[in-house]
Amino acid sequence: MNRERFEKQLAFILEADKEKNILRQTHLTGHGRRENDAEHAWHMAMMIYLLKEYSNDEIDVAKAMMMALIHDIVEIDAGDTYAYDTKGLESQKEREERAAERIFGILPDDQRDELRALFEEFESGESPEARFAKVMDNFQPLLLNNSNGGADWREHKVTKSQVVGRQQTSGAGSEEIWEYTKGLIEENVRKGNITE
Repeated sequence: MNRERFEKQLAFILEADKEKNILRQTHLTGHGRRENDAEHAWHMAMMIYLLKEYSNDEIDVAKAMMMALIHDIVEIDAGDTYAYDTKGLESQKEREERAAERIFGILPDDQRDELRALFEEFESGESPEARFAKVMDNFQPLLLNNSNGGADWREHKVTKSQVVGRQQTSGAGSEEIWEYTKGLIEENVRKGNITE
């Protein structure tokens, strides 16, 4: 065993545990407590596996799942930026880049480079795996919001154009899930959970 390498890996594993402390705006199913970033990532990874047949393209499922598991790890430093927080979105990329440098830098160089590359690939949204992982990143909180009777949308006075703006990139990864999503959005507009 390379003890120095092992210690770096363990340090990263313990650092990643801090993701459990980053609370998101989305509540758990049934409007329980707010979910944390680690729960969101786990849920996305499960969804990638279960819903892979709806990807527009063939994907490396393990790669897409790993993207899901690490995509928000930067929020340990950068904090969660609510999808509809226009002010927070202005500085999000810069905050997350600094965080990626520090957090992935804990790892041995080869794993640092591998995970950083996966993170950047997810962010760019250009590969089939990244496009499908981004579908899940959009779809997962939408499902939870819908399961909560739209309470999170109502609380934040979210508009239809905001939800569509956030979700419309999903078609690049899954036309079928995007079609389903449009139906959920319309249903929640009719119910008054999302404003026109």
